[in-house]
Amino acid sequence: MWSGRFREPLDSAFEEWQRSFPFDVRLLPQEVAASKAHARAIAAAGILTDAELAKMLGGLDRVIPFSIEETTTTSSSDPNASLSSHFIRIVALSPQAEDIHHFVELQLTKLIGDLALKLHTGRSRNEQIATDMRLFVRDAIDQTLEGLLAWREALVHQARSAGDAVMPSYTHLQRAEPVLTAHWLLAYVAMLQRDFSRLMDCRSRLNLCPLGSGAIAGATLALDRNIAAEALGFDGPTPNSMDATSDRDFALEFTQAISTLGLHISRFAEELTLHSTAEFGFLDLPERFSTGSSAMPQKKNPDLTELIRGKTGRLQGAAITLATIVKGLPLAYNKDLQEGQEPVFDAADTIHGILLLLPEFTRALRFRTEVMQSAAEKGYLNAMAAATYLTHKGVPFRKAHEKIGQAVRLGLETGRELNELTLKELRGFGEEFSEDFFDAISLEATVDCHDVIGGTARNRVGDAMEDASRQIESDRASLASKKSAKLGLESVSLV
Repeated sequence: MWSGRFREPLDSAFEEWQRSFPFDVRLLPQEVAASKAHARAIAAAGILTDAELAKMLGGLDRVIPFSIEETTTTSSSDPNASLSSHFIRIVALSPQAEDIHHFVELQLTKLIGDLALKLHTGRSRNEQIATDMRLFVRDAIDQTLEGLLAWREALVHQARSAGDAVMPSYTHLQRAEPVLTAHWLLAYVAMLQRDFSRLMDCRSRLNLCPLGSGAIAGATLALDRNIAAEALGFDGPTPNSMDATSDRDFALEFTQAISTLGLHISRFAEELTLHSTAEFGFLDLPERFSTGSSAMPQKKNPDLTELIRGKTGRLQGAAITLATIVKGLPLAYNKDLQEGQEPVFDAADTIHGILLLLPEFTRALRFRTEVMQSAAEKGYLNAMAAATYLTHKGVPFRKAHEKIGQAVRLGLETGRELNELTLKELRGFGEEFSEDFFDAISLEATVDCHDVIGGTARNRVGDAMEDASRQIESDRASLASKKSAKLGLESVSLV
């Protein structure tokens, strides 16, 4: 592609070492789509005749099927296998291809001859990879958003199924106050709504087309850049050619948003791991997502939740790797950016695998509601409600806190809960205590006294479930309105 200026051949070891085709082969659908868009732009600029454009587009439509046919004629592989299963064989059969751009040009030349060599008129690999990666990340975001919608639906389904079931909440990993199990589940729904929003924001910012930026200074042809942008479902062309070819903010935002999502998933996994232990006993993990021990017959290990915690480290690593690569690069394109592709691919693959499993896993969880309620009724978790009772009697909260603290101390010393103390004993801490105190600190009253927006009162949680369902439908509609058309084969979604 660039050997005209060189007299000395590349060192063979260096040539193999610097190739990106072994990993950027997965950008084949994006490269073909971007090439078709560029062909339309240069045709409008008079570089291709109508007949040449038709032949060019027809050839590009055949590049992916032709590449697959080449792998199946030299092996016994399944011709109906997904494109991803052919990637390794495609690379093995194309040792001369330096990168995905070179490969498509070679394949297109086989199909339509020297006309293929016109395709590179008015463009550079710098803008090609920037475009391909934007398309890939956009596809990865869409796939992740679909997974998030499915998982949010599963969490809301579990929240509805939980009804008025109660569990202890924790601060400092110590029992704090009773909450509805549904309230706990909806806490994760709230996190995932933020994750959805972050990814949608990232999608909006990245949705500009670098084609027409050239190597650094812009195309040398008078291209109508809107043609390529529109063909690829972008909102418009990028405004600065130097920024367009070197920008990887979209990839940074994607990996950082995915790493934050991973943290939320990992927190959920950690809680389930704890709650499924014999020490908590709050839930049964589904057997089809668990394994046993090769040594201890009684074991059921939480493999899915433990692996999720581990894979979150990969997501964090991808974000840090990409930021480290980009942080010291001068404008514009530098070969270092080639190393930024694999972290993006790995983050996309990792989150895709997690979100394929989480919705069904979540729906399969079975909570031990009686155990959870029993835990919520012990350990003075109604102490806050008790202090609130006194405030309604006109006692300043600091004083109410002290009086209930004294009552808790008595309970600890005598082995009784607050509702087991006598009214006479309670009045030893203050005359404000009356018979209605015991109703005010019942489990139901303790939950329902948190009757504020965002609180765990039963009516508020019911409203929150309805709000969460409406938000899911709104987000689904928003994603559908933005989602790009499929680029060629269904394999474009194999990010």
